[in-house]
Amino acid sequence: MNGDSLEKAYKDMDFLNSDGARTIRILSEYLEPLQRLKRLKINNSVLFLGSARLYPEDKDAPLAKYYWEAEELAYLLSEWAGKLKKNGKNFVICTGGGPGIMEAANRGASRAGGKSMGMNISLPHEQQPNPYISPELSFLFHYFFMRKFWLLNEAKAIVAFPGGYGTLDEVFETLTLIQTGKFHKDMMLPVLLYGEDFWRDIIDFESLKKYRTISPEDLDLITFCSDPREAFDFLSRRLEKYL
Repeated sequence: MNGDSLEKAYKDMDFLNSDGARTIRILSEYLEPLQRLKRLKINNSVLFLGSARLYPEDKDAPLAKYYWEAEELAYLLSEWAGKLKKNGKNFVICTGGGPGIMEAANRGASRAGGKSMGMNISLPHEQQPNPYISPELSFLFHYFFMRKFWLLNEAKAIVAFPGGYGTLDEVFETLTLIQTGKFHKDMMLPVLLYGEDFWRDIIDFESLKKYRTISPEDLDLITFCSDPREAFDFLSRRLEKYL
């Protein structure tokens, strides 16, 4: 048999897309972002979560104001982080890469002249990366759990704006990881729920304590805020400790 007619396994797309190669695909979604972030000297990030369904032109939507408040907060954080004199890039704005709140956060970082990341996911109804992500920091994932890993792995703070199932899933998974000591054991990771009226309306945190499904101290894992400047002051004070 002529060796030139054979295909090496790592070039065999039928194999790489098969069930048998799933572990290779998962490993690729871990190693490629790891190498890219290292090459680009990204030390850490601030993660913005929130609804993909908020559009700046939809002024009559009940949550429309949060788009511009997310944009402003990301601008303030990115401008501040850009002045820090440290090796590499610190507190880079990171989002899920799509529209709505994600776009607003990437947009604010872009307005400040800063880099920002977008961790997108391939979906049946394709979610396109928003145009404000730094091109070299735009990622596309197949596996939701690998996307979640990279959303959180570099984060030194989480800012959750109003959102639906996806946002709630990400917020509660983050709180569970912190509560169980699986994430950032060295320092308490700030989890800021932006838009206090919204969050208190949809989740009765006090009832979770009353029914003893969480401990009283678990309420200390979250902070509420409803103003971009107030949120920036809180986050910048907490983030300075990492430096």
